[in-house]
Amino acid sequence: MPGSEEAQLRIGFVGLGTMGGPMCRRLVAAGYSVTAFDLSEEALSVAVEAGAEAGKSARQCAEGADFMLTSLPAPHHVEEVMAGPDGALAAMKPGAVWVDLTTNRRELVLELAAAAPEGVSVVDAPVTGAVDGARQGQLTVFAGGDPEPVAAARELLRHLGNVLECGPLGTGNVVKLVTNQLWFVAAAALGEGLAVGVANNVDLRTLWEAICDSVGDSFVARHDAPSIFAGHYDPSFPLGLCLKDLGLIGELEAGVNAELPMTAAARSAFERAAQRYGVDAAELCVARRIADDAGVCLQLDGDWTPHWEA
Repeated sequence: MPGSEEAQLRIGFVGLGTMGGPMCRRLVAAGYSVTAFDLSEEALSVAVEAGAEAGKSARQCAEGADFMLTSLPAPHHVEEVMAGPDGALAAMKPGAVWVDLTTNRRELVLELAAAAPEGVSVVDAPVTGAVDGARQGQLTVFAGGDPEPVAAARELLRHLGNVLECGPLGTGNVVKLVTNQLWFVAAAALGEGLAVGVANNVDLRTLWEAICDSVGDSFVARHDAPSIFAGHYDPSFPLGLCLKDLGLIGELEAGVNAELPMTAAARSAFERAAQRYGVDAAELCVARRIADDAGVCLQLDGDWTPHWEA
């Protein structure tokens, strides 16, 4: 049964998409009083059916909330929702904490935090672990901010998964983008490796088993390769959002006094995939492009349950 402490806290949650929807529902299931909002009436109705209260706007969700959570596609969406005198941040009460779960621009988070009402704290807490992690409460949450609000937010965020404290405000997004940086490199490399093996007459299933039981193993190989084998390439995250994150990573690269050829190659691979299939195509079309050009088939018979249904 939910504890009385959770029931007494008021949570505002804005952004009920692929990741935000299941995160919101987990907080409702944990016993929190959640007022939710999304521009999609369908997404909002799913949250209401799970037990959330429907908010009329993001600002209404923020009014009176002890914690205001946002899970939005891109930095400009966060700015539109939170910034300015009519934004949701301005409506928050002293002592409240805004937790941004968006993969965001560090400078924007710092800028909004500086404009927050007196007594309102900000934590940046982007997440990783895909849709199955969000559904099952097995995400990793990268929390950045002052120790006191991070500690307060941890009690809430633990219902979403493992919380890693990354340092001062903004570092949560730096850590998240570094993990994405490595994912992009690995995803592009996996497509190349599979194509090389299949083109040289190695059975695809044998090749995959060898990769997973060798130094070539990775989260991408285990979690994402089935989306390639199934032929849907994981539409839960489109190439357009990949390019958004690669752009944010590019901004962080400006502080590195060295060439980053692996990251540059991954960026080029995703840009080429988006040019070929469109920005709304699934993220692992980065591997599809290689297979299509090589004339090899990377589909494999099997019970490949989509991870967002797991």
